[in-house]
Amino acid sequence: MTNIENTQEVLIVGAGPVGLVCALGLAQAGLKCTVIDEVPGVVHSPRAIVYHWSVLAGLDRLGILNQAIARGFCKTDYSYKVHKSGETISWDIGALKGHVEFPFNIHLPQNILAEIILEELKNYPDVSVDWETGFVGLEQDGDGVTVNAKKPDGSEITYKADWVIGADGARSPVRHALGLPFDGTTWEHRFVATNIRADLEPLGYARSVMLIDDVYGAVVVKINNDNLWRCTFAEKADLPEESVLERIPEMFANIIPEMGDDYELVQYSPYRMHQRAASSFRKGRVMLAGDAAHSTNPTGGLGLTSGLFDSYILYEALAAIIKGQENESILDKYSDERRRIFLETTSPRAIENCNFLYHSGDLEVLEKNLQNLRRMANDEPFMLEKTLFTMSMETPSLITGLRTNEGVKIA
Repeated sequence: MTNIENTQEVLIVGAGPVGLVCALGLAQAGLKCTVIDEVPGVVHSPRAIVYHWSVLAGLDRLGILNQAIARGFCKTDYSYKVHKSGETISWDIGALKGHVEFPFNIHLPQNILAEIILEELKNYPDVSVDWETGFVGLEQDGDGVTVNAKKPDGSEITYKADWVIGADGARSPVRHALGLPFDGTTWEHRFVATNIRADLEPLGYARSVMLIDDVYGAVVVKINNDNLWRCTFAEKADLPEESVLERIPEMFANIIPEMGDDYELVQYSPYRMHQRAASSFRKGRVMLAGDAAHSTNPTGGLGLTSGLFDSYILYEALAAIIKGQENESILDKYSDERRRIFLETTSPRAIENCNFLYHSGDLEVLEKNLQNLRRMANDEPFMLEKTLFTMSMETPSLITGLRTNEGVKIA
């Protein structure tokens, strides 16, 4: 049996942060939209947790920044540690104060941000979130898009929408349905993200520690104020995935030796990572955003950052088009610019970050990179210049030409 839903102005596939941010932006513009996702609710597995200072103005514009701060914490300290030598290089982005509106990063699991947005969406009766609703396929013409979906019991649902946003992750069924290639590469190693409960700050750990090594490279980041930490390391992809759990204690013993056995392994998730981008982020009345459009390794926290910058300009552009204030051709600009920035700016930096952290076997290259880190720790103007990088991942509004970070005072 097939149920036909009422026509939506926008249908969003994927109830992660990018899809939900789009939904909230559209809701606040007074539009009718539905979000569908095949899972039964917000996913709680280890995923993105860091929100760079440059995306915070966009969250503030949506009215959810204060809630994000309240449920997470603000952070400015960074520490890089060379595993083989023990050298530690630290600096603080608090020097951004006086130059930018929000001179700090926020640590907050992305599932908590999703929960914050879902609570906000309850205030908008024209927006709904349909869980356990898996995307099956779509057809489109000049007037709209028909999306077919399926419930766990096998019943089918057909949605009619003027526009569709595919924000359904790197494996994106929407992207596959559009027939868009997802060109790029897959990293040779496997990442393993773990959540552990441990008291690491008294052991001398900053709330963001990057451990540099070609065997024991890792990112150790505090997640919340309840001593929950993320430790992400890399291992050879030819090791059996089913025995990852058996190898975790040995990795911890080398990555965080001070911790000993005084920890609780809360969650772990092995996965392969990619550097890929769809051939286009738009096909007709369907747009791609976030990991559905582009996928990157997580080193440096650039994946979610890039996805949020997608959503900030996409929901604004769609709202203007639906209200008759803009021509739909600006969506081609969305596709072209977001793809260009990913390929020219975001992905190269993420590759550089990953190679530095996990593949620093060449001591000459390592020393050159360390010189830059040492300079950041002692040269504030240089540190400010480097910290501004994430702002270069943003595309100005397609409507006003302004950035969410307008008014940054640094030349």
